[in-house]
Amino acid sequence: MNVSKIAYKPFGIALGAASGMLAGIVFKQVWKRVGQEEKPPDATDEERTWHEIVLAATLQGAVFAAVKAAADRGGATAFRRLTGKWPA
Repeated sequence: MNVSKIAYKPFGIALGAASGMLAGIVFKQVWKRVGQEEKPPDATDEERTWHEIVLAATLQGAVFAAVKAAADRGGATAFRRLTGKWPA
């Protein structure tokens, strides 16, 4: 394992935690507009349709993946600006 990868680890972990929280906030806001409800459905909610459950899960996964990718790429770019090395 090279030095830049080791140095990036704590930075990457903190960034991952922050991006997870941000993704949760973004998803809730998107769901309010798409689902027109305050709270997304739980998979075991008997009152909700399959369509609602699968739509919410798909949307949540897409939001989390997009936010994580943006945070990972931004973090690696910032790390390179600070150290001159890409954290690979």
